[in-house]
Amino acid sequence: VQLQASGGGLVQPGGSLRLSCSVSKSTVDHYGVGWFRQAPGKEREGVAGIMMSDGRTWYSESVKDRFTITRDRATTTAYLQMNGVKPEDTAVYFCATGFLSDWKTYGPDDYKLFYWGQGTLVTVSS
Repeated sequence: VQLQASGGGLVQPGGSLRLSCSVSKSTVDHYGVGWFRQAPGKEREGVAGIMMSDGRTWYSESVKDRFTITRDRATTTAYLQMNGVKPEDTAVYFCATGFLSDWKTYGPDDYKLFYWGQGTLVTVSS
């Protein structure tokens, strides 16, 4: 399984950005696709995830009500719409997919469950 992430860049505080994650897998039922991020000097953390089969979503408290994750099953692509970005959203964003029953809070011990894409840098700065 390979993942291709895109869409990072520089955005001003309060602005918007959309990340894309394309999964190279013909069948994604029972797979979740999501985003993690890692800021300088901090641990990787989950941001949002979506189940490809039925669209169930999960968000971290820090991005809930600002970010929206969606998916396109036909193209096996997930999107992260980031609105109202803040400087603390600055990080390298990694998309990931795994054979999951649900998307929830995943920690470092769980990361072996996932296939990972390359990171894309999001910088929020004026």
